[in-house]
Amino acid sequence: MFEFLTFWGVIIALVVMFFSSAIRIVQEYERGVIFRLGRYVGARGPGFFFIIPIIERMEKVDLRVVTADVPTQEAITRDNVTVKVNAVIYFRVVDPGNAVLKVLDHVRATSQLAQTTLRSVLGQSELDELLANRDQINQRLQKIIDEGTEPWGIKVSLVEVKDVELPQSLQRAMAAQASAERERRAKIIHADGEFQASAKLAEAAAVLAAESGAMQLRYLQTLTEISGDRSNTIVFPLPMDLVKNILDRVPAPKE
Repeated sequence: MFEFLTFWGVIIALVVMFFSSAIRIVQEYERGVIFRLGRYVGARGPGFFFIIPIIERMEKVDLRVVTADVPTQEAITRDNVTVKVNAVIYFRVVDPGNAVLKVLDHVRATSQLAQTTLRSVLGQSELDELLANRDQINQRLQKIIDEGTEPWGIKVSLVEVKDVELPQSLQRAMAAQASAERERRAKIIHADGEFQASAKLAEAAAVLAAESGAMQLRYLQTLTEISGDRSNTIVFPLPMDLVKNILDRVPAPKE
């Protein structure tokens, strides 16, 4: 009786082990790449399914977007400036089968390709383009890396250049250039203001010269403004034009 129970216990244990090794659960963001006797037979998931133990083997592939930092790369631009640039790359698996069959480690391979591509693109660009047109650099990087990872079943959605480190001597030269440019603009604005003011003064002088009494009225108005401060004694000349206008209005004596 004891031997009978032991036999069935072993059978039940083997059945439980068989089913436990055959059950696979794949999350919504994963896929299971199935190999049968070493041959690729497809991808399964998400959810619950069975595989044939010993005969079939499964590798999980994550389909979520991977964010990878591209280490700082030192490169020489097309105008012979040494810069240090780092970046970040966003990519995801779109074909789980190729991600397992065509490359050993798709995350590391994509990161290495991004490093070499970053140095190559920097060598073909000028410093001004790198500083002013960074969006175009990002698009070129994304296109080149995506073309390289397409056979691996990887889709590169975005590449962003984060920091651009320049030599100290170049930073000082650029700061001096920016300061000189600001001074030049300030002088131009000041000169333009002086020109406009002189034009208005010329127009005002023409108006005052056209009217004989306008200059006298302006003179009297200026005297009124000066006389507001009673603490000072002001000596001012009497314009002959004003006296002449007054004398002209006095009737001449009759003979």
